[in-house]
Amino acid sequence: MAIQNIEAFKTALTGGGARANLYQVTCTPPSNIGTSLPGLGGSDSKLQFLCRAAQLPSSTMGVAPGFFRGRTINFAGDRTFEPWVITIYNDTDFMIRSSMEKWMRQMNSHEANTGLSNPSDYKGNLSVQQLDKDGQSLYSYRFVGAFPTNVSAIDLAYDANDQIEEFSIEWQIDYWESGENNTAIAGDGNITGRNFTAFTSS
Repeated sequence: MAIQNIEAFKTALTGGGARANLYQVTCTPPSNIGTSLPGLGGSDSKLQFLCRAAQLPSSTMGVAPGFFRGRTINFAGDRTFEPWVITIYNDTDFMIRSSMEKWMRQMNSHEANTGLSNPSDYKGNLSVQQLDKDGQSLYSYRFVGAFPTNVSAIDLAYDANDQIEEFSIEWQIDYWESGENNTAIAGDGNITGRNFTAFTSS
């Protein structure tokens, strides 16, 4: 058995540990409305800089219980994918917030209960990458079939001093994919992963 000491711990903690503040979020909007959504897609998107907070998603598997003579036997059930929420700094051009409102309006207009009906016309892809201190991708999640369903309110107040406005976006997704040392979607800037293998962009 290895000696449990500080040196052994440092050896086990590869790279000094992943850091929660080293990440990048990217978005590939649906192609038919992507050009009308500035600030979201492309290698220089504002989203990469102004996404203040995100999460690496949880992995949730349901349980299908079976019963036999007073005993419960658990079997693997169905996987579920929770909504994904990010927090955005709001700058003075309101570019990201405006793009989110336009995206949602395309899905369902304000004036009438009409909008895009084909999922491929309003669903895009998202990704979040865990980065190392060299700016390389360590691990990536790609969210497939993503579209925004909630853009939070921004509170205004006379006494809100020394604060930058921020708001959250809640995304519904069909599923996510993950992988080590990958960039998660095409067009995600100049971040390159070690042993680079990109996910196929849909």
